[in-house]
Amino acid sequence: MSTTELAADAFTLWGMTAAVCVSDPSTLPAARDLVDGITADVERACSRFRRDSELLALNAAAGKGPFRASEVLLDLVETALWASEYTMGACDPTVLPALEALGYDTDIERIRGRDMRGARTVVRPLGAGAVRIDRDSRTVELAAGCGLDLGATAKARCADLAAERIAATLSTGCLVSLGGDLRVAGPAPDGGWPIAVASDSRADPSAGGDVTVCVSTGALASSSTALRSWMRDGQPVHHIVDPRSGWSASTTWSLATVAAATCAASNALSTAAIVWGEDALFEIPQLGAAGRLVRPDGTAELVGGWPDDARGNP
Repeated sequence: MSTTELAADAFTLWGMTAAVCVSDPSTLPAARDLVDGITADVERACSRFRRDSELLALNAAAGKGPFRASEVLLDLVETALWASEYTMGACDPTVLPALEALGYDTDIERIRGRDMRGARTVVRPLGAGAVRIDRDSRTVELAAGCGLDLGATAKARCADLAAERIAATLSTGCLVSLGGDLRVAGPAPDGGWPIAVASDSRADPSAGGDVTVCVSTGALASSSTALRSWMRDGQPVHHIVDPRSGWSASTTWSLATVAAATCAASNALSTAAIVWGEDALFEIPQLGAAGRLVRPDGTAELVGGWPDDARGNP
């Protein structure tokens, strides 16, 4: 399939760069409509900063019994619990109270660069055991004191759902990228989809980069400690919480990019890599994924078969 047959539509979503690309240009408008519908459903279900978000109502019901959830929210919570199990607890959806205690209780643009003085005492997440799903009754129950933040998996799950639905319903190869959470599905172009990956630990992963890989199947996702960062009582902190401490994870890696079978898996592992620190060099390939991990000084470590040259297939 020639790259001249490809068509793409780039747009802004949730303050980030998003794009949908298809191998059959005639399907592009319908593909964009599918992406718009799925992202709107996910935003209504789990936005932390939307007052009518279903997730806010769920968190408010913590300790008060089962909460009847929509199919979308059920799927997103199930994905988050799967990610926690997959990463042995490193990617923990119950980090919301810890994030709020660190000062991340509003949109990141309001706190970036600020010193959040007098923030609350550090809160250790309760873990996935504090979340119970009953599929028969379509309910989610949170233990008292539990709060969910689905930031590590919801956007990635959204990319998975959109790409899979486009390929299945429109019979076209496609790439869906939502703020750097990227999933491909259906027949890929000859040589794969060329993807620019950020090589600078200070760069926005969603803005591309100068390291290029070609992806024919699966997904890529990146997590960074540099972009969502602020100060708490004079100490630098960021949004990736180490569940073992309730504090921001150590900055062994300032940027982690992971290739895996799904975007949910990729983002779970890129988040977990920040938490794991040096152990990520072992854990990522053990879980059948490939990764590019960047240290604060810009040095990159390649694991699990990530290509050494500037163009290759992870």
